Amino acid sequence: MIDASQIKPHAPVVCSENGQFAVVDHIEGSDMIKLAKDAKGQHHYIPLKWVTSVDDKVHIDRSGDQAMREWSDKATMTAKTS
Repeated sequence: MIDASQIKPHAPVVCSENGQFAVVDHIEGSDMIKLAKDAKGQHHYIPLKWVTSVDDKVHIDRSGDQAMREWSDKATMTAKTS
């Protein structure tokens, strides 16, 4: 399990194909990552359980396209996990 304290604001978020698709805004609650606003000015949220490792980047377990299809627009919503 990834320790949420390892995830820092402004860290790049990279997909399983090692491409950056987002930037961390901050940790929301105990299990969600709030992403910085996209080009349309919208925040998105991904679950902490998608994270596979953290170094200078946050690495997740799915492709960027899949992550963007499954992320949530609200912290109270549960993002898809499959």
